[in-house]
Amino acid sequence: MTQTAEKTAALIVAAGRGTRAGAGLPKQWRALAGKRVADWTLSRFRNHPGIDHVALVVHPDDAAHYDTLDVDVVFGGDTRDASVRNGLEALVGKGFDNVLIHDVARATVPDHCITDVINALKTSTGAAPALPVTDALWRGQDGHVTGTQSREQLYRAQTPQGFKFTAILDAHRAQTTPAADDVEVARAAGLKVAIVPGSEDNLKITTPEDFARAEKILRGHMDIRLGNGFDVHAFEDGDHVVLCGVSVPHDKALKGHSDADVGMHAVTDAIYGALAEGDIGRHFPPSEMEWKNADSAIFLKHAVDLATSKGYAISNIDCTLICERPKIGPHAEAMMTRMAEIMGLRMDQVSVKATTSERLGFTGREEGIASIATATLVKP
Repeated sequence: MTQTAEKTAALIVAAGRGTRAGAGLPKQWRALAGKRVADWTLSRFRNHPGIDHVALVVHPDDAAHYDTLDVDVVFGGDTRDASVRNGLEALVGKGFDNVLIHDVARATVPDHCITDVINALKTSTGAAPALPVTDALWRGQDGHVTGTQSREQLYRAQTPQGFKFTAILDAHRAQTTPAADDVEVARAAGLKVAIVPGSEDNLKITTPEDFARAEKILRGHMDIRLGNGFDVHAFEDGDHVVLCGVSVPHDKALKGHSDADVGMHAVTDAIYGALAEGDIGRHFPPSEMEWKNADSAIFLKHAVDLATSKGYAISNIDCTLICERPKIGPHAEAMMTRMAEIMGLRMDQVSVKATTSERLGFTGREEGIASIATATLVKP
């Protein structure tokens, strides 16, 4: 008989206020390496093959932040214990065998920590990552050392802390006193918890200084791709040109198989280049009449969707149009708005600018328009 694979949920606890991280937004909603702390944490679990479902425990006051997330949301309680219990209760009846409970502030948790906890639950009721204490330990009072403490058999606890779902639910329901973490709740209920290797990279963001440390970790682990694109289209008779998705009045038109949007073509090729996926011609051959006079937004959207399917996010786009005329400045903002709309980016992630070739070459002779573009893609 084939054994049915166990289903595992991840419960991300994000209802705290994070006051030690300094004034301002709760730390889970603050910017970190181009995204928010919560975005990084959620992506770690969503992209892990061993996780079947992700739920986020939030504070009701944070609706403006969590409403932008495509994730199941549960309201937390007055304490961390209460928040976790609310999250567990929301998972009842959904068929989960295991649950991993994780602090949202640990946005840099490595995949192996998640994997090791899941694997340990095949033979243990509970499992959690931890690091052995290696520093000397002191006891102190009033700023002075009053004694020492043996570091033997001492560990620094981390999350995710994983458990058999029913066992940890019953343990939380029975808990009547505050607990430091879910391992303490489990042990109070008599559950055994296995220790799996933690990681120094599994940093819990607590103080303002921790943001810089977390960003350094994320930057070091990210797969960053750069691509460039170059395109040229000659002028022909007409009364407007299409540049970066915007129709610009002119005494000529651009000649091409599609709408000849030289700027959008360069950006599209830059994205394909970063993915090592060739150019527009590979995906939309000009020999196919289907693409005759096609809106170049089709090509750009395909490149963006391809990047997303491979796990990449577009960090920024920089496009330069090279021509004597028409003047690009009056239309640049509209171009950036349209490009950002197509790619699902913020305006500050898209740059469209122009330069001339000082009357040199074919652009200087106003025989056509050229464009160069750079795309930065990031995979966490």
